[in-house]
Amino acid sequence: MNLRLLALSGVVALTVALPLAVASAGPVGDADRDALLSLTPDEDPREGPGDAKAREAADPPVDPSADAGEPTDSSLLGLGLATAARCGPEVTSPDGIEAQTCVLSQGEETWARTYYRNVTGHGLSAVLSLMGPEAHTVQLRCAVGAEDEPGMCETPRERTTGEPEAYTAVAEFAEAAGRGPLLLRSGSNSGAPDGS
Repeated sequence: MNLRLLALSGVVALTVALPLAVASAGPVGDADRDALLSLTPDEDPREGPGDAKAREAADPPVDPSADAGEPTDSSLLGLGLATAARCGPEVTSPDGIEAQTCVLSQGEETWARTYYRNVTGHGLSAVLSLMGPEAHTVQLRCAVGAEDEPGMCETPRERTTGEPEAYTAVAEFAEAAGRGPLLLRSGSNSGAPDGS
C-alpha cells in the first residue's frame, strides 16, 4: 500500500512540474540568441562605430504585424539558420550623410543592405547594388527621407550562386531623383581607412 501511494504521489508531482518546466523554458532559440549576443557586448571600446549595425543585421527585429501562424525569416534565426554579415566601414560625407553597406547571407539566400543617416535637411536618392558571380547584379532605388533618423534599404533576397564571399554591395547617394553629383559611396568590401 505504501508503494502505491508513493508511486501515485510521484505521478502527480511529475504532472504538475512538467508544464511548469516547459513554460519556464521559453521559446526555442532564445537561449542560443542570448548566448551569441553576450559574446558581442553592446559597448566595447575596441569596436568601430558600425559594429552595432552589423550586430543588428545578424539579429533583425521581429515584425509584429507578421502572421504568427507562418514562420518569418527572423523566427527561423533561432532554429539553426544563422545570418552572416560582411560589412564595409561606416563612412561619412562632408555633406552629412553616414552609411554602412553589408552583404548578408542566410541559408541559401544572399542580399544587400545599407544603413544610412541623412542630416542634410533634404531628401536624397540612393541606389543599392548587389553584385554576384557571373556578372549577376541586382539594383534597387531607395528614397532617403530628409529627417535626421537612421534608415535602412535592402535588396530582395536572391538564391546564393557560388560562395557568399563572391558577392559585394555598393550604395550610392545623390540628390533626390538622381540629379546632382554623387554625395557618398559606401561598399561592403571597403577596407578601413588607412589615413594619410
